[in-house]
Amino acid sequence: MKHTLFILLCLLPFRMLYAQDEVLLDSCYAWARDNYPNLKQAGIWTEITTLQKENIQTNSLPQVTLNGQATYQSDVTGIDIPLPNISVPRPSKDQYKAYAEIRQSIWDGGMSAANARLEDALLQNHLNELEVELYKLNQQVAQAFFTVLISNKQNEVLEAQKTVLEERLKATQSAVRHGTAEKTSGLLIRAEILNLKQTEVQQKSVKSAAIGMLSVLTGRTINSDSKFNFSEPQPYEVGSVSRPERHLFESQRQQMEDQMSLLDKNRNPKVFGFGQAGYGKPGLNMLSDQFDTYYLVGAGLSWNPFDWKKTTRKKQVLQLQQERINVQEQTFLQSINLLLARKQEELNKLEEMLEADKEMVAIRSEITAAATSKLENETLTTSEYIREVQAETIAKLNYELHKIQLNEAREDFHLIKGKE
Repeated sequence: MKHTLFILLCLLPFRMLYAQDEVLLDSCYAWARDNYPNLKQAGIWTEITTLQKENIQTNSLPQVTLNGQATYQSDVTGIDIPLPNISVPRPSKDQYKAYAEIRQSIWDGGMSAANARLEDALLQNHLNELEVELYKLNQQVAQAFFTVLISNKQNEVLEAQKTVLEERLKATQSAVRHGTAEKTSGLLIRAEILNLKQTEVQQKSVKSAAIGMLSVLTGRTINSDSKFNFSEPQPYEVGSVSRPERHLFESQRQQMEDQMSLLDKNRNPKVFGFGQAGYGKPGLNMLSDQFDTYYLVGAGLSWNPFDWKKTTRKKQVLQLQQERINVQEQTFLQSINLLLARKQEELNKLEEMLEADKEMVAIRSEITAAATSKLENETLTTSEYIREVQAETIAKLNYELHKIQLNEAREDFHLIKGKE
């Protein structure tokens, strides 16, 4: 039992290490999307469209209205010609009626179907606008994510260099105690260690700010010791742009098409049935002076064949709006292609710089190793040694910085071009 407990205690730090949260860039994209408050508008727009289409469907149902009126008129219809043996009654000047009117659409010229299609087009337009807004979050997420990666890598380099200097400081302090080195040699090394520590503090502050930004965007609690991993994106290729703005332009054009279709349907004749049932004085017999029930049924047609070219002009306006959308899309694509061209140049530059960085790190590491040997043999001053260590540190920092910047530029290229 004691041995088992000892093994568990030994393994505990490793368990804690592997229990650290892993943060992936694609996960951050998904979290930021789910956490974006405006995402709720998608459900709201969908519900609004559903209600609007339910209202449109009621156009095929009978429309019933209840009416009532009481009137007094100055004169009434009467027959003033005397007829033998016939008495023609004269209705009262006060008249009353209460009735229900029923109107049933038989064919509305396709208006209901056209209105339903337009509602769907409006919904798609709103959803695409939301997608454009959501897509812009990716760039903010990526910027914060790569800032954390850069800070982590640079801190690793700084920590490694600090360890090297601390080991050298121990050797120098021992030499000072034995009188083989001056006290200032140790002080110079300590000053450089403090300089590295200050740089670490600055990097930690940058990292903390980036993690705070990610936490706000994603709605997740991200710790400073979380493990940030990034899988290199697919090779970048210049091809068709698949940004959500393309879908927005298309839905806007479709909305214009559906509006033009609705204008055409509005010109069609409408066929309907109608009926009326009521109770009043008089009923349908205008010569009666008694309250009576009545009803009537029929069918009707309405059509306005001439609108003085209003529909034509409205369609021309919609066509001009479509042309405006086409111009906006062409302008958008031009700006995207310019950004892609610039980003490709940046990628080429970073790839070349990274190759030079590799060679520089190798050279500086050899120089530092030689400087360490010279320092031990007292053929090199401590100041000269620190300068070589600083140069090696800068070379390693540049290498790590450019390596992550290259990945960031590749990811940015995909974001500009359109990432599914």
